[in-house]
Amino acid sequence: MSVTFTVLFFNIKRALKSNVIPAIFLQCFAVFIAVSYFYWPESHIIFDFFAQLKTTYGAVYAIVSTAIFGGVIPYLYLLISGQIKQHKVQQCVFYIVVWAAMGGLVDAFYQCQTIWFGSSADWLTIAKKTALDQFVFSLLLTCPFLTFVYLWKDHGFSWQRTRPHLKTMFTLRIPTTVLTNWLIWIPAVSLIYAMPANLQIPLFNLVLCLFVLILSMLNKH
Repeated sequence: MSVTFTVLFFNIKRALKSNVIPAIFLQCFAVFIAVSYFYWPESHIIFDFFAQLKTTYGAVYAIVSTAIFGGVIPYLYLLISGQIKQHKVQQCVFYIVVWAAMGGLVDAFYQCQTIWFGSSADWLTIAKKTALDQFVFSLLLTCPFLTFVYLWKDHGFSWQRTRPHLKTMFTLRIPTTVLTNWLIWIPAVSLIYAMPANLQIPLFNLVLCLFVLILSMLNKH
């Protein structure tokens, strides 16, 4: 047991060291987007464009845009940089399908949050939404799911090769993914929930793009 905790601590330390700079960059970028929306009226041309797309197409926009930002763009980056060498077609389909599904799921969750807590941007409403998002929705659903499917992908989409690694799912892999998720997404979703409902998915997609790259490297190592 002590060996497991030692490995977990080492992996968490490595995750923090590897991801702290990208995480800071993402938070600064998300802050810039939020500040632009609230304090730079000229930027509303861009925001209104994406808000109108979300309003017009609803869940379809969330599914397609998340598939692009979470799937297509990271896949192309990993492919061009030489990090994808096998099962190229299968991996392309994997990225698109997984993140399209996540887009639909996250959009539905955001809508539920609005119903449960309202659309106010006061600090208490944002805190409630962030807490439910990160300590229930992400902790119990999205992080375990993503950890498992990425583990399966990294072992050639083979259940036989994946199965021996499942013993470390709850002691090592999921805790590391959860920590990385919190490092990036707790500040990010706080800003996301401060935005109007039809701009939450567009901002989510921008942060997601780099997070998927981090998640790919984290699970592979």
